[in-house]
Amino acid sequence: MDHHTQDQADFVKRKKDDAMMKYCKKITALFTMILLSTALFAQDKDVSVADTMRSNGRIYVVVAVVLTILIGLILYVIRLDRKITKLERESN
Repeated sequence: MDHHTQDQADFVKRKKDDAMMKYCKKITALFTMILLSTALFAQDKDVSVADTMRSNGRIYVVVAVVLTILIGLILYVIRLDRKITKLERESN
């Protein structure tokens, strides 16, 4: 009788996991479509500002700042994930 209860709990957990995976797939597809449509509309824009910045050498400063921000965000998320994992281990 006990193993049946355990199997039922596993079944419910698997069912929730399957539902979550379907939800994640839908969200991922939505973001992919939004990014693709944004990239397609971006082709019609005027790039004279980018040409000016490239000719002055300022584009490299912009790229460096953007990369610095992205690297900082990635490192922050990694550090936060490690702290959360450590707290989860301590609580169990």
